[in-house]
Amino acid sequence: ELGSHYPISGALYQYSKFAVSKKYGWWVGWFYLMALLVTIAAVDTGVVPYLSAILNSWFGMNIDPSKHSTIMIMTLALLAIQTILNITGAKMMGRIASFGSWIELFGTFGIAVILAAAGFNHGFGFLFSSEGAETVSTNSLGVDFHASWWTGAALVAVLAHAFIFYGFESAGDVAEETKDASKQVPKAMRQALLAGALTSFILIAALLLATPSDPEGYKTATSFAGGIPYILSTAISSSFLRDILLLAVVFAFFSCGSSIQGASSRMLFSYARDGAVPAAKSVAKVSPRFHTPVNALLLGAIVPLIFTLLVNITPSKDIKIGFFTYPANVSALVSLVSFGVSGIYLAFLLTVLGALIARTRGWVPNGHFTLGSKGMLVNIIALVYLVVMFINMVLPTGLASPRGALFNLDWVTLMVMVVIGLLGLIVYAFAKPGKHSSSK
Repeated sequence: ELGSHYPISGALYQYSKFAVSKKYGWWVGWFYLMALLVTIAAVDTGVVPYLSAILNSWFGMNIDPSKHSTIMIMTLALLAIQTILNITGAKMMGRIASFGSWIELFGTFGIAVILAAAGFNHGFGFLFSSEGAETVSTNSLGVDFHASWWTGAALVAVLAHAFIFYGFESAGDVAEETKDASKQVPKAMRQALLAGALTSFILIAALLLATPSDPEGYKTATSFAGGIPYILSTAISSSFLRDILLLAVVFAFFSCGSSIQGASSRMLFSYARDGAVPAAKSVAKVSPRFHTPVNALLLGAIVPLIFTLLVNITPSKDIKIGFFTYPANVSALVSLVSFGVSGIYLAFLLTVLGALIARTRGWVPNGHFTLGSKGMLVNIIALVYLVVMFINMVLPTGLASPRGALFNLDWVTLMVMVVIGLLGLIVYAFAKPGKHSSSK
């Protein structure tokens, strides 16, 4: 509804600005923008193991994907290519994103079909069993959920869906470069959600059913050291076929990172056009040849690269800061990445809250897409869901807890959020968005 009513570059920032106020919108946009920039770093560093495996296989190289120099060089190369392609224009990036979507679609179904042809190791009833995840003695990860599958394992497992169901909103970031945006933006959002749900369900179900059934194989497959590469290697004998599937994964990562960089640059441009960031004139500069925000795109590459440097900061022992303990052998980049999805969900929460506030003030959506009389009810349900999911994401439960071992490492996610907020205060003080930003 918001994307249809306000088809403006900047998406969540603009939606919240018009729904509530300039200052409110600025803070929603700030958390969203920083989460996008963090996600670029997460995606581009995440592709390193897959790309390394392909290069090692095809060219007989011996690249170590865990080395900091490998991560930095590959991330720099990816960011450079993504930035150049993004500068050439939205049409080029649209083609890459579209091609990437088809690659992901065929790759997903391809993996599922190949695994099924090779023969699943479990029946469909396996998908509805806990497989002893709630008990430490039968848990392959070696964590204790205190004999509770619901309050322990399920609350962690449901976080996977938070990672799947975001990114759809980036359609709104390029609204001003989209024909008939009031119709096409919400349509693209709905299609992204449905496609994400379908492909993720099929892929995850196929991988689970292909998990080795023998105790040792099952333990390896469901451990941090095993995962998807191990499952594929045990099910697919052809190294060439495995490499092709890995190549599809690499392109999917690349396409994802490129799209997010494009979205973050439009967000920066939207801020700058409103005079809501320092050096706004420079940031808002548009290439006369390609009609793209060049400086905003460069920032969308430089900031994630700076974030990637944090991989070099890895304490060798626990660091205690008051009640907070930063765990040993966890790089600062990993901690920052924890803000990626939680920061975006915070922005979602604030945007949906802003829409509810606007409704109570009499706002009636009049874009091409509306929820009609169900709008208020859907708005309330969405807000409740986001509050519950956000609490589940950031809930500090101690380093020794199952959640600590699997997700948010004590207070790390909340602490990163506080740091991002404090940084926002500094930028806000220099930008003075309430004074300069347009409300029309």
